[in-house]
Amino acid sequence: MRTVTSADGTSIAFDRLGEGPPVIMVVGAFNTRATTGPLASALQARFTVLSYDRRGRGDSGDTPPYSVEREIEDLAALIAEAAGSAAVFGYSSGATLALKAAASLAISKLALYEPPFIVDASRPALPADLPDRLAGLVAAGRRGDAVELYQREAIGLPEEVVAGMRQAPFRPGLEAIAHTLAYDATVVGDMTLPTELISSIPTPALVIAGENSPPLMRNAARAVADALPNGQLRTLAGQSHDISPQATAPVLEEFLTG
Repeated sequence: MRTVTSADGTSIAFDRLGEGPPVIMVVGAFNTRATTGPLASALQARFTVLSYDRRGRGDSGDTPPYSVEREIEDLAALIAEAAGSAAVFGYSSGATLALKAAASLAISKLALYEPPFIVDASRPALPADLPDRLAGLVAAGRRGDAVELYQREAIGLPEEVVAGMRQAPFRPGLEAIAHTLAYDATVVGDMTLPTELISSIPTPALVIAGENSPPLMRNAARAVADALPNGQLRTLAGQSHDISPQATAPVLEEFLTG
């Protein structure tokens, strides 16, 4: 593990693997850098891969007050560590963060795995008070309730699925970083497609979707790819929202070296 110091003094922890052009991996809600570790390992023969803990989770620090701008500064510190420019891979809400960062940072190429946007009538936009409600539950010591609120409203899981996950072995890990769910809710906002922002990003971009992911995610990936001036869409056969290093690494390598 290594660290960099962000502009506000927050220590950001990361792992560095391989040698070659730099790629930085940005995780989504409920994730630490362990989520992208297997993908980083699959890419290390061709790239220098930096997988980091976003602020507030894993081994990284957390300096209040939170803002999306501070998260962009965290990514800027990692890009500086990678010699001033890097490709960025964003996963889920981490893909939304990567999109917002691409408007101002030196990102050479942008790869986005299922950025969560609502582009059809299948569900309503997220309520504006979701970050405050999540933070309030955590402040009251109700981390489990915060986890379930995010699962229901931000992810859109049915109530029976949420209930069925209460006894899952990974549940304690979700509760441990429940305080960061307000951060992800702030990053994604109401989840409507920010067309003006996306259309202003000239960076070569690859949007990835899983063939077996819900239609909402596949439709969002297509909409983002269409809105990006230099975007392209790849759908991974047999895959879902979970990252398969075996399926994802070859597609990333082709894009990043092309």
